[in-house]
Formats: sequence, structure tokens, C-alpha cells
Amino acid sequence: MKRRQFIKSTLAAGVLAPALGFKPSNTQKSHLITFSFDDGFRKSFIKLAEIHEDFKLQACLNVIASGHMPDFKQVDDWILPELMGDFDLWNDLSKKGHEIMPHSWKHSNLAKLDPYEAKKLIAKCISYFNENLTGFDPERSVFNFPFNSSNDDLDQFTLSLVRAVRTRGDGGINPLPSKNTRYIIGCTSNGPENNDAWVDQKVDEFLAMDGGWLVFNLHGLDNEGWGPVSEPYFIELLERLVSIKNLEIIPTGMALDKYAV
Repeated sequence: MKRRQFIKSTLAAGVLAPALGFKPSNTQKSHLITFSFDDGFRKSFIKLAEIHEDFKLQACLNVIASGHMPDFKQVDDWILPELMGDFDLWNDLSKKGHEIMPHSWKHSNLAKLDPYEAKKLIAKCISYFNENLTGFDPERSVFNFPFNSSNDDLDQFTLSLVRAVRTRGDGGINPLPSKNTRYIIGCTSNGPENNDAWVDQKVDEFLAMDGGWLVFNLHGLDNEGWGPVSEPYFIELLERLVSIKNLEIIPTGMALDKYAV
């Protein structure tokens, strides 16, 4: 979508929201967007943190607990051991205000494993974060299922350990978070090719709605990860979005901290 078309559509969305019956409070916007980045690519996540800082935003970064370990194995064509960051980096980014959340122990498709084994891996991942990420609080954390693949049993088990899970979703549109929110957060994802045009389309469609919480599941920048976005595009996108009055860009856990109280 061209810049002029984008601005036209976002202005229209801002005008239409009250007419469609949505009246945001003074503290909550009508539209929330979360750009939730998975896996833990060192190069991309450092750059994503810098980009968000330039706009006075916090990045939403989800990392594989064992990704930095010597025995970590390549998962697919995109998750390679040499690309992964470590907990020195994750602690540094967390201290800068970015959200660092668990994205499994080793990126297995948990819904395809024996349930007992899957639950062991989930618990192991959360335990490792608790021991190695300064300030990590399971009761305020979001577990991000690899491949967005879970089931009711795994969701409920994981919710006994953490505050929320991010998993499969119908289009990634969620209700605005509130104290009554059921903390199974749906997301939308696309790949394996570049996602710039797809993200634009999804954002445009969302801003034409009267409100909600759109959660993207993205991965790396440029050529890193499954379905990456390009760095210049993402910078331009944030530049456009931060000027929209009734829109807030916020990580998943921070959205719950702010609104689900």
C-alpha cells in the first residue's frame, strides 16, 4: 500500500471509530497493535530494539531458551545456531525496557509431542527463564508457542505456570485486554517470504475496524527468519503508526500489565 493510501485509510479509521460506536476511555486506545517477534536472532533483535527505542517504544521479543547452548540444533531452514543470541543479550535488552518472553525450550512443535513430554519442555523453559532472566516473573509472563501450535490441554497446563499464552488465532484480532480477558492471545503469521506487503494489508484492514487488539507473529529483519520484514519498511511503518491518535503499539505482556488490571 502506498504512503498516501495508508494515511487516507488511517485518517478514515480515526474518524469512523466513534461513529461505529466504539468510545475509548482516556487511558485505553481503540486500537492496539503488537509486533511480536520470535526465535531470538541476535542481529535482528538488537536492531529491532534500536528501532523501537528511536520511536520511544518497547520491542516484543520472544526467545528460545536453549538457542544459545552448544548443543542447540538447527530447527528448519531459518533457525540456525549461529544466528541465535544469549541471555547476556536478553538481560541487556530487558534492562533497556524491552519485553523478553519465552518461546519454548528448543522450538519443538509441542502439540505434536507426547503430552507429558510437551509439558516437561514447557516447564523447563519457564524454569530456565526464571533462573536466567533478571526480573522475569512467571505470573506476569506470556508463553509464545512455537509454530503457534497448541491445544486446550497444553494451553491450560501452561496457564497454570504463566499469565498468558500466545498461540493460534483467527486473523490475530483479539478483544482489547481487560480484567475479564481470557489470556489465550491469538496471533497472525505469514511466510516464508518477505512480509512487508502482507503486514501493510493486515494493518490497513485492522484500522478500518472499530477497535481491537491485533497481534502479529513476526520473526527477523531482512533475510533472517521465516517471513521476515525489511528494516526500511518496518521503520517507515512505525513512523506512520505512532502518529495515529487512537492507536497504541505495545508488547503483549505490557498490554496486560497496563489494561488487564
